[in-house]
Amino acid sequence: MKKTILALALIFAVFVSTGSSAETKKLVLIAGRPSHPPGMHEFRAGALLLQKCLQNVPGLTTVVYSNGWPHEPNAFEGANAIVIYSDGGGGHPAIQNDRLKILQEYARKGVGIGMMHYACEVPADRGGKEFLEWIGGFYEDKVSCNPMWSPEFKEFPNHPITRGLKPFSILDEWYFNIHFRDKMEGITGILVAVPSDEVRKGPYVWPKGPYPHIIAASGRPEVLLWVVERPDGGRGFGFTGGHYHKNWGDPNFRKVILNTLVWLVKMEVPPNGVESTVTPEDLEKNLDPKK
Repeated sequence: MKKTILALALIFAVFVSTGSSAETKKLVLIAGRPSHPPGMHEFRAGALLLQKCLQNVPGLTTVVYSNGWPHEPNAFEGANAIVIYSDGGGGHPAIQNDRLKILQEYARKGVGIGMMHYACEVPADRGGKEFLEWIGGFYEDKVSCNPMWSPEFKEFPNHPITRGLKPFSILDEWYFNIHFRDKMEGITGILVAVPSDEVRKGPYVWPKGPYPHIIAASGRPEVLLWVVERPDGGRGFGFTGGHYHKNWGDPNFRKVILNTLVWLVKMEVPPNGVESTVTPEDLEKNLDPKK
């Protein structure tokens, strides 16, 4: 009888172990090449910091590839989500060569896709269609704008990503007037704020503006972090902040993205959100050498 019980216990242990392994999620973070002055667009340091903050999330493995698109042919093998934190526009790593096609193949398998800061921008005729499908919107040149401002995030929707968030405000290059899907179909705004008329008048980072259509939308709330759930079963998000590396030291700024990354791979966000601690020393690590 004892041998039977022991055997059953061993079988159960193997089953549990195998089940846990099967449920492990893989998040791939692509950090772009160095750009901008020190403390800005620190893609590598930011991605590695997020990886550190996620290391204690049970069942999640986070892999960071630095300096742009990974060279490893199996980089995305087994990935549940792919997130790009890099420069964008015509130099966006996702639109070079046949990479849009590669990402499309993964998206159609239900792999989550996320874009952060400048990586939200692609040319409308090269990547725009795919971004509308994958993440719900994109920064469009001369349509969207990119001023430095401090939005007031006072209220949040009832969504797993907002768990544990408290009202906050922080200076960053927050893009807005994003080119979204028609009627915001399937899009949930997570971080939403109303730019003042002064912010709408600029100056924008580039071109400095102002744009008449931005001024004409005075008083309209703008979506700065949004998420989608796609018909293919995958999830997507766009986050327009992330210009200043020091902002990862803010607990709410950091938590909303950690929660988003956990949600993107279809894991349960903890009741109080993903808890993490970042020290001033942590923020100084892995910075790109810049003149």
